[in-house]
Amino acid sequence: MALVALLSNPNSTGNRAILPRIRSFCAQHPEVFHYEVEDASQIGAALTSIAQVKPRILIINGGDGTVQAALTEIHHGGYFGASPPPVAVLPNGKTNLIALDLGADGDPIGMLERIVEAARHDLHDHVVQRELISLTEGEHSNRPVLGMFLGGAGLADTILYCREKLYPLGLPNGLCHVIAGIAAVFAMISGLHGRLLPPAPNPVSVSLIRDGEATRRFSFLIVTTLEKLLLNGRTSAPGAMGLKLLAIEQSAPALVRALWAAIAGRLGREPVRGVHVQQGDVIRIESCGTSVILDGETFRAIEGRPIVLRSTPPIPFLKLAV
Repeated sequence: MALVALLSNPNSTGNRAILPRIRSFCAQHPEVFHYEVEDASQIGAALTSIAQVKPRILIINGGDGTVQAALTEIHHGGYFGASPPPVAVLPNGKTNLIALDLGADGDPIGMLERIVEAARHDLHDHVVQRELISLTEGEHSNRPVLGMFLGGAGLADTILYCREKLYPLGLPNGLCHVIAGIAAVFAMISGLHGRLLPPAPNPVSVSLIRDGEATRRFSFLIVTTLEKLLLNGRTSAPGAMGLKLLAIEQSAPALVRALWAAIAGRLGREPVRGVHVQQGDVIRIESCGTSVILDGETFRAIEGRPIVLRSTPPIPFLKLAV
């Protein structure tokens, strides 16, 4: 039996520099069972082996896409029966939204040391329950994809712009994110678009099972089960369950109000005109052709084939105090 299991993706951007140190750490700590995968298709086999050693904590070391693939396998595969170990996420990859929400920030080796030390003691105060987003293309699908953060409308366009236009330049990730954010805000406020700027978002129809349907042009669309958001926002009170939707209408005043609310720490906490914050168990996203990105993986909503999001039963995660 291992104290901790670590699932690593060597191809994650952050791992190219840090993985030798992680391997060295694991070699010095036999209580850590380290399994490396080269491709997402190997994660099922990895979890089968990890389940045999019965770890107290399962750590995922990779970008948001690796976490998304692992969560999908954990949900569908039943590798740990009715009692899966709490999942911890090392800060790695380009965005680290899931890791940040769980309090994992800073040097991955330092966080790994903290997680291993936590595994030696009672975990009750560190375990939180999080639902997942189950995404299907169309009303039904053979195998839904699971994740925790979905960006749509202009946010998805901005992420794709950053991925396709800025990352290839070799700039630091943080600088790419700043440039992409400035370019997106400029394009949305000015109405200008072109080869060097993110495209104008397509009209999107969003409906929640508890509410009516709203069809309008959004500058940003977020659906998540995380508590923290981009722009210093919060989706709801800590511990609230269900899918959390935040959408900013595509108008310069609404965007400026949202940015001001984010700077003041009020985004998602107080009503802001042009900003929609709602919760639901099922969300439908329809469009004549718009992309959404779930934890790094891109999907496309087309006419007659909506993106359908549902919440799943919660699974345990390990949350470390920042």
